[in-house]
Amino acid sequence: MGLKSALAPVGRLLVRLWGWLDSSRRFVFNLIWLLILVALVSAVLRSGPKPLEDKTTLVLNLQGRLVEQHAGDARERAMAELQGQSTASVQLRDVFKVLEAAAKDSKISQVLLDLSAYQGAGPANQGELIAALERFRKDSGGKKLLAYGEGYEQRGYQVATAADAIYMHPMGAVVPMGYGRFRNYYKDLFERVGVSANVLRVGNYKNYGEPYFANGPSEATLESDAYLYGELWQRYSDGVEAARKLDKGALKTYIDTLPERATALRGDYARMALEAKLVDGVKTRDEMRALLIEGGAKDEKGHSFRRVEFKDYLARLQADTRLEADAPLAVVVAEGGISDGSAAPGSVGGDSTAALIREARENDKVKALVLRVNSPGGSALASELIRREVELTRKAGKPVVVSMGDVAASGGYWISMSADTVIADPATITGSIGVVVMMPTADKLLAKLPLHVGGYGTTWLTGAGDWRRPFDPRVGQAMQAGITYIYDEFTGKAAAARKTTPEAIDAVAQGRVWTGAQALERKLIDRTGSFADALAEAAKLAKLEGQPKLRYVEKEPGRLARMLEQFGGDTAVASAAWVRQALAGSSWPAPLQQAQRELLWFSEAKPQAGHLATVHVHCLCEAP
Repeated sequence: MGLKSALAPVGRLLVRLWGWLDSSRRFVFNLIWLLILVALVSAVLRSGPKPLEDKTTLVLNLQGRLVEQHAGDARERAMAELQGQSTASVQLRDVFKVLEAAAKDSKISQVLLDLSAYQGAGPANQGELIAALERFRKDSGGKKLLAYGEGYEQRGYQVATAADAIYMHPMGAVVPMGYGRFRNYYKDLFERVGVSANVLRVGNYKNYGEPYFANGPSEATLESDAYLYGELWQRYSDGVEAARKLDKGALKTYIDTLPERATALRGDYARMALEAKLVDGVKTRDEMRALLIEGGAKDEKGHSFRRVEFKDYLARLQADTRLEADAPLAVVVAEGGISDGSAAPGSVGGDSTAALIREARENDKVKALVLRVNSPGGSALASELIRREVELTRKAGKPVVVSMGDVAASGGYWISMSADTVIADPATITGSIGVVVMMPTADKLLAKLPLHVGGYGTTWLTGAGDWRRPFDPRVGQAMQAGITYIYDEFTGKAAAARKTTPEAIDAVAQGRVWTGAQALERKLIDRTGSFADALAEAAKLAKLEGQPKLRYVEKEPGRLARMLEQFGGDTAVASAAWVRQALAGSSWPAPLQQAQRELLWFSEAKPQAGHLATVHVHCLCEAP
């Protein structure tokens, strides 16, 4: 048998495999295009929303995470869903808009707060949502706000306490678990495989990177976490007990005695929550529908209550704040990690976010700027680019007010500190003034393979950032001096902004994180308050009368994204999610997903052009 004859079966197999891959590719892209066409056709066929009837119930079904800004546009969210990334989110500004309109809408008789798919936010934005619900109850002239769920986890229950009454399914439970965090630590794993993290830092409490060189949290980390989470949990408990008119300490007692109560009631958690006065009633879905019909009216078919859902009601509110061309009050959102260059909505890019602030400054109709910050930090260079634009905006005579959301720490604090006024929620996580750099090497891993690396360089710096070579202590010495300089810049700029000394800032810095209330005590912010307080402060500083219109300064979406948003963008995203769920296999457990993200980030750590390493001002923290 000749060589050609022997290879013929292999060739045929390769041709078949290629044909299968080509067919699969065309199937996937055709399916995506079909979904887009379905969304467009359905949007064209719609003749517009029907007028609301009297006694309509607004169903506030908040699905996904509560965010300042959607991540990406409709096209990017649809593609992310196909790739297995959950994109469900609700913009806080949209909830404000809907509740404000519903309070004045004579067709809306009551609101149902459906939290079954709500993933929540950090304590600060949870507080913003609760305040908006309380404003609705105050301004609506007696319209009822009812909460219902199959069960309530911690964040959902906190929001539910803003309702007039809380109802739950007979098989549900109320499960507040407290605040805290548990991380993966990789020291032993790295030593076993031959990888070194080479982490340098300034700040005794700067624990960003700690998981990569330790087997557990340091005493400084445990001290900081206990102080931070202790206050946040106390605020949560006090808020729930006040809203439910419970005795002080009732929530702690409920948690501490849960095993005994559960045993005594034979696992009837709904009854346990009812007896503890955490809920007002236990109802099945049909019983809840009957209650809503009683407070509203039956729908056309007569089987349920007359309703309009959150997204549909939002679509009826035509005014888009991005189109308020004459609005004198501008808002720039800085949400997510801070990276160099440009970043999509829902994240912070040094160039792109700086450009948005510059756009607001150079617009003659804008008289004041509110920078809404919800970021744990990131690149030191990118943070400084954004801070400088804030400083230039003030020098141009336009007041800048920072409103801190769930997290405004490390780089998030850096971009905030040069504003005229810095306002944080009492539960905001802020501070973390410190610097860290990490330069991974894997020369010991390569030696185990065995694989060797060799070559020539004209200076000792040639190839200094090459992860295949041992870490040169001279690089460490140079970088330690470099990050010390950046720390001095950080504390020096903070001292100038806060009208104090670098020594005073250093005393409350060292990478330590604080709540907004704790930061106020240490004079790191000007006062505590809400986003609405920040808007009012900006209007006051700019001497704007009444309640001025505001605009969100954001990157304009592309043509396809605009088309999707105009014609069924949510439909395209939902369809993509359905396709993903149909094609997806089993997912990894959450701790392994966390490890996957952290190890991927570690493996991709590389220096910026013209630098020995990337310098981070990041708190490695997130809102509980």
